Amino acid sequence: MIKGAVSVCSIVDQTSFLYHARFPDLSAGNTCGNSSFLPCKSGTKVPDYGNHLLLLQGRDKITPRAAYRIPPESEDAQRQSSSDSSDDQLIIFPENDENLEEPRKGRAASKIQSSIDLQQIAKNQGHQVTILDKLKAVHLHILAMEQWNMSRLKICHQNYSASAINMLHYLALKSLDTQQIKEELSSIGLMNLETINTHVLSSLSGCIEMLINSRPDSLLGLKESTEGLPVHQCLGDKNVYLGMTAMVKKASSNRDLLLGKLQSLKKAHIMVTVGQETAENDMHITDLISSGATIFRINCAHGNTELWSKIITTVKRCSHLLEKPCQILMDLAGPKLRTGRLKDGPCVVKISPKKNALGRIIRGAQVLLSPQGAGLPPSHLSPDVILQVDGEEFLSKLEVDDSVRFTDARGKRRSLRIISKYPVFSGAGFMAECSKTAYAESGTALYIKEKGKKSSVGFVVGVPPAEQFVRLRVGDLLVLTRDSSDKQDTSPCSAVGTHKMTCPCGYLFDSVKPGDPIAFDDGKIWGVIKGTTISEVVVTITHAGPKGTKLGSEKSINIPQSNIRYEGLTSKDLMDLDFVAAHADMVGISFIRDVHDIVVLRQELSKRKFSKLGVVLKIETQGGFEKLPLLILEAMKSGNPLGVMIARGDLAVECGWEKLADIQEEIMSICSAAHLPVILATQVLESLVKTGVPTRAEITDAANGRRASCVMLNKGKHIVKAVSTLDTILNSQCTNAKAELKPLMLINRVG
Repeated sequence: MIKGAVSVCSIVDQTSFLYHARFPDLSAGNTCGNSSFLPCKSGTKVPDYGNHLLLLQGRDKITPRAAYRIPPESEDAQRQSSSDSSDDQLIIFPENDENLEEPRKGRAASKIQSSIDLQQIAKNQGHQVTILDKLKAVHLHILAMEQWNMSRLKICHQNYSASAINMLHYLALKSLDTQQIKEELSSIGLMNLETINTHVLSSLSGCIEMLINSRPDSLLGLKESTEGLPVHQCLGDKNVYLGMTAMVKKASSNRDLLLGKLQSLKKAHIMVTVGQETAENDMHITDLISSGATIFRINCAHGNTELWSKIITTVKRCSHLLEKPCQILMDLAGPKLRTGRLKDGPCVVKISPKKNALGRIIRGAQVLLSPQGAGLPPSHLSPDVILQVDGEEFLSKLEVDDSVRFTDARGKRRSLRIISKYPVFSGAGFMAECSKTAYAESGTALYIKEKGKKSSVGFVVGVPPAEQFVRLRVGDLLVLTRDSSDKQDTSPCSAVGTHKMTCPCGYLFDSVKPGDPIAFDDGKIWGVIKGTTISEVVVTITHAGPKGTKLGSEKSINIPQSNIRYEGLTSKDLMDLDFVAAHADMVGISFIRDVHDIVVLRQELSKRKFSKLGVVLKIETQGGFEKLPLLILEAMKSGNPLGVMIARGDLAVECGWEKLADIQEEIMSICSAAHLPVILATQVLESLVKTGVPTRAEITDAANGRRASCVMLNKGKHIVKAVSTLDTILNSQCTNAKAELKPLMLINRVG
C-alpha cells in the first residue's frame, strides 16, 4: 500500500519536467519550491515498492527538505525471490530518466498538457499558485505515473487495460497530500477527490476545463475542450477509453461477468456458505434462493468431490425450478495452518429443556422426530434436537398427545410428548417435547405403550459423533505436535492445564520461534510460543474466555509476526482446480501473499485453458493487503473474470483488529479504481445467523455492505432468516425509507 504522500507543491514546480517525461537527477542540493504551497504528510514512507524518489517538504517551513531515496529493505532478497525485480514494485517516482519511455502522442488530454507552462509561474516568486495550477500539477503527476509503469500496462489483457490505467491514476493521486486542495475545491462547490476512484482522469480533466472556462482572464489561454472523453492511444494499437461513462460501465460489466447479472432492481449479491447439511436438501436450498441468495460458496477445505457434486446438483436443480439463476463459488483450501482432527466423540446428542436462573424448567426441549433420510426440517421450524427414526410402522401410529418412552444412554427412563404433526419430505414429522434432560444415541429404542397391544418400536439412527475439543484457559499450556497420525483425545497430556493437539502443516514447526504471538480459531484464543523443537511447539495461553474457550478440530492458526513461506497453490489445490473448473463458476484463491502466487495461478489456468473461470483473490494476509495493486495488475494479464474478497476473519488477526476498518476501506477504494467487484465476508450478521437475533452493530455493518458487489454469510441455524434480512438491508429502495419520514412543516401562529 502507499502509506505516504508527496506534497502537491513539489509537483507544481516540476510540471514542465513531467511534461517532457523526464525527471532531473535530484541530489541533496535540490529544493522543492515555494513553501506556501500544500504541505506534505509528515513521516512520508512508501515501503514494499522498492526504490522511490519522494519530494518532501516540512509543514510550515520556509526551507523545504531535499529529495531522497528510500531503498528496499533487502535488494538482494528481492532479486532472489523474483526473476524480474520490477514485478515487486510500482514506480511512484523514477530513479533516473534513462528507463523512461518517450512521451506518447495522441493523448486527448494533450490540449491541456501541451499548453501548460508553469515553469514561468514558478520563476515568478510573487505569483500565488491557484487551485487551477495545483489541479494541473496533479493531472500531470497521474499521467507521469502511467508513463513510468507503461511496461506493466502493455501486458495487461485488453479487457482490463482501461481499469489498470485508472488504478494507477488512483494510486498516483493517493501518493499526494491533497488535503488543502480538497478543502479549496469544497469551498467553491466543485468535485470531491474522495469519490472519483472509478474515473480519476476524466474527473480531473473535466474540473480543470470547468475552471479554465470560468476564467475570462486566464493566464494560460486554454480553449474549452470540444471532446467530452479523453482517449489514450498508448497501448500498442489499442484505443483505451477513459471517459466517466465508459469507466462506470466497465465496473458494472466486470461485476456481471464474475457474479452474474442481478434481477429486478437489486443492488448487491448475497453469497451463502453451504456444506454437508444442504446436500440433497432441496427445501433448504429453495428457501435460501427464495429469500435472496444468488451465489453459493463451497469450501474445498471440507468435504470431498462426492459431497460437492451433490451440493452443486441440488443448487442447480432448485435454481432452475425457481427460474432464479445462481452462481457457484468454490474456495481452494490454500496453505492455511489448521489444528488437526481430534478423535471422534460418541454418537450421542443431549436433549436439554430450557431453564431459568434458578434452575427451574420454563420450557421443555423441542425434539423433531422425522423419518430416516428426511434431511433438514422446513425453515419455519426451529427444533432444539432432530432425531431420525427408523420405523415406518412406529411413525404411522403416532398421534398428537401420544407419549413416546425410551431409556437414554445413562439408563434413565425418559418420555417425549407429541405436540404437533408436520409433513416432512417423505412421510410425516412430529414435534415432541421433553421435560427432563436426556441423552439419545444411535440405536435408542422408542416405543408407544398401548393397552392390550404389543408396543410399536422405532429406533434412533444417524446420530453424528459429538464434536470433541479442548477447553483452554489463560495460563494453560498447549503442545502442538507435527504427528497428525496420532489420534488425540480431549484429556490432558500430562498434567492439569496442559493440552495436546496436532498440526499437520510442517510450515509451522520450521518457521516459528519463541516469543512469537499465535492465535487460534480466528483470534478467539491467543498465546505466546514458549519453546520449539523439530516436532513440537509449546504455547502459553494468554487470552481466552473467563470460563475457557473451546478449541476443536480444523480451526485456524495464525502467527502474524512470523516469516512463514507458503507455497501459493498446494498439491491438493491443483487437484481440486480441475473439479472446480468443470462444475463451478468461480474459484477462490486463499491466502495470497505475493505476486508469485498469482503467476503460478495464471500458469495453471492457461495450461488447463480455463479462460472463462472466474477468479476471486481472497485478501486475508498482511502481504496480500500490502501488495494488492501488484496482485491485481498481475491477475489482469489474463482475461478471466476477476474479483476480490475481503476475508475479514484471518485479515483482522494478521493485521490487527484496530486496523481492520481502515484496511477494508482501502481495499474497497483500490478495487473501485480497478473496476473489480468486491465480496465482503466473515461475521456478517453473525448473531442473527446463530441465534436468530441481530445486534445493532451488525445491522450497521451489513448496511455498509451496500458499497460491495456481494456480501457473504456463513452457515448457521437461522441462515434463511439472515438472508432475508440482509436482502432487505442491501436492496431496500431509498424511496421506501423516505416515505416513513414526515416532512417538517412550519406552523404559523396567529394571535
